[in-house]
Amino acid sequence: MELSPTKKALLALKKMQSKLETLENAKHEPIAVVGMDCRFPGANNPEEFWQLLQEGKDAITSVPDDRWNEQDCDLGTNTLEKIGTSYGGFVAHLKEFDPSFFRIAPKEAVSIDPQQRLLLEVSWSALENAAISADRVQGSQTGVFIGIAAVDYWHQLLSRNNAEIDAYLTTGNTHSLASGRISHFFNFTGSSISLDTACSSSLVAVHLAIKSLRDRECNMALAGGVNRLISPKISLNFAQAKMLSPDGKCKTFDESANGFVRSEGCGMVVLKRLSDAIADQDNIRAILLGSATNQDGRTSSITTPSSLSQQAVIKQALVNSKVTASQVSYLETHGTGTALGDAIELEALTQVFQDNEELILGAVKTNIGHLEAAAGIVSLIKTVLALENKSIPANLHLKQPNSNVEWQKLPFKLPQKAIAWHQTGQPRIAGISSFGFSGTNAHLVVKEAKELVDDLKETGTRKKDLYLFTLSAKSNKALRQLASNYLEYIQSHPHLLIEDICYTVNIGRSHFNHRLGMSVTSIIDLQSKLAQYLTQETTSQVWQGKLNLNQDAKLALIVKPENQELKELIESIIDSLVAVDMADIYWEIGDRQTINNQQKKYIFSPTNDQLNNWQILINGLGQLYILGIKINWQVLSDFSGGKKITLPNYPFQRSIYWLDSTMSNEQ
Repeated sequence: MELSPTKKALLALKKMQSKLETLENAKHEPIAVVGMDCRFPGANNPEEFWQLLQEGKDAITSVPDDRWNEQDCDLGTNTLEKIGTSYGGFVAHLKEFDPSFFRIAPKEAVSIDPQQRLLLEVSWSALENAAISADRVQGSQTGVFIGIAAVDYWHQLLSRNNAEIDAYLTTGNTHSLASGRISHFFNFTGSSISLDTACSSSLVAVHLAIKSLRDRECNMALAGGVNRLISPKISLNFAQAKMLSPDGKCKTFDESANGFVRSEGCGMVVLKRLSDAIADQDNIRAILLGSATNQDGRTSSITTPSSLSQQAVIKQALVNSKVTASQVSYLETHGTGTALGDAIELEALTQVFQDNEELILGAVKTNIGHLEAAAGIVSLIKTVLALENKSIPANLHLKQPNSNVEWQKLPFKLPQKAIAWHQTGQPRIAGISSFGFSGTNAHLVVKEAKELVDDLKETGTRKKDLYLFTLSAKSNKALRQLASNYLEYIQSHPHLLIEDICYTVNIGRSHFNHRLGMSVTSIIDLQSKLAQYLTQETTSQVWQGKLNLNQDAKLALIVKPENQELKELIESIIDSLVAVDMADIYWEIGDRQTINNQQKKYIFSPTNDQLNNWQILINGLGQLYILGIKINWQVLSDFSGGKKITLPNYPFQRSIYWLDSTMSNEQ
């Protein structure tokens, strides 16, 4: 029966309404933080960073010997400028790198900006933190968004004689390659953008990543920023402009605030659409609800902030997040510790949040200084850690809050010691501000993922009596270091579950030539076998070896013909389509000599009749892993259970690659 014109119009209207709702939902789709990593002053990873924050440490130090000395800062006049350049926040391994890991020639490595090198390392470690194997995402529609501004190393390279300029100068130092090199190494095909909006760069990078994910230009994104301090020239400039703190202390919102302290480091987050993260059973660390950016426009000077623009960007981010100002209980401020900057930021916060019951203001720059292009990603990582731990670290160097602010009339609270982040009947929600002296402002709204994480934990873990644990590296030295790191980590984290550890190392890591495999029954068993491996004790159910990639991947199995259950189990887990010709799998009774005479390379031979099928499988897979058979880890995990957790990252084997040094041999 044909519909009447009125019903047709109503049907068309409903379809249109449905499309509009779909578009609106996509515009505001939550984004999950599924992994992150960092190298900050005083912290080599997020766990160390949280410990630094909780202990209220100040990571600012005198300038290390490998950077610059007092003579480099001699202006021949006032010593205040020299004092301002005598402090900073620094990260190790400036001149060191592991080029072979990233398939880079040693000669090229010398001409690559240390910022690009650090970004490669932290990107790799962030994916490992997310338990996402680099092999599994090759060729994927993954975006890369990087905030970067410093050009110290490029200037040093350009100061050489013309004859010393090599073919790698531009690709090693152009900022577009900071993101492009990551995309190239991992074979990512999503958007790849490097950007410089000064101090707001890395938070703007996160903003762009959110938009790219929502627009479905990419299905996963790496977003972050980097800063390296190599030359004193920029520090001298900031000191001359009276921006730097002469005493090396960033005293945000304090009466004595007199400038910021320059710092370096790198941070990276791995982002997915929340729906995809749930489907992929990722470890969801926090949820990004929305963000916004804008510009100051014309102010009294090009570097003077605008309170009105700061108010506007925060309000827009709240609208984009579908959150009201009253729902925000914590705000990680830009908080540079300059008298003018702090006053303008507080004025903006007053206008936006004056009706809140309480708003705690954090200031991470008091701990580690101002990372400039990487400042925003520091604030995000701190906030994620605070949400996870339900605790807000103290702001340092806070003796007397700025007397120009009527604190008693405002909802603002400055934490002078670490305080519990109480829940008030709704999820914990935080705001993060990052303002560039270029005039570009960014604000991000973040929500805790606790309720979601608790729901995911309840999705049954299957207990088994035996698990397969694997480690691998690109050299035997790195493998031993990795095993040592795991042993130490497991000993210091007694509440870990063996199924979670094995799930994460198997499915969430790339598998290299130097391999270690072991069948384990418990955490204690794993610790014992790792210790035995490190002391080179011979033990059963521990296998190690180096793959010969030129060796044929053929497989022979000796099992009882009637054991159909084991046959199906093995067929489902060994990734035969990639590595094994199934025609070479023999399901028949035979002896090793017969099989070897048939030139079958690998032997899976369950000889103990007392073992059940699962034990036979795990012991066999451990041996096959060492021999290079490709295992379908997802299928294995479906049987053995477990979830993605944080575990130690790959130990890069660094040597010195620097323009003024003789290259060290690769280790």
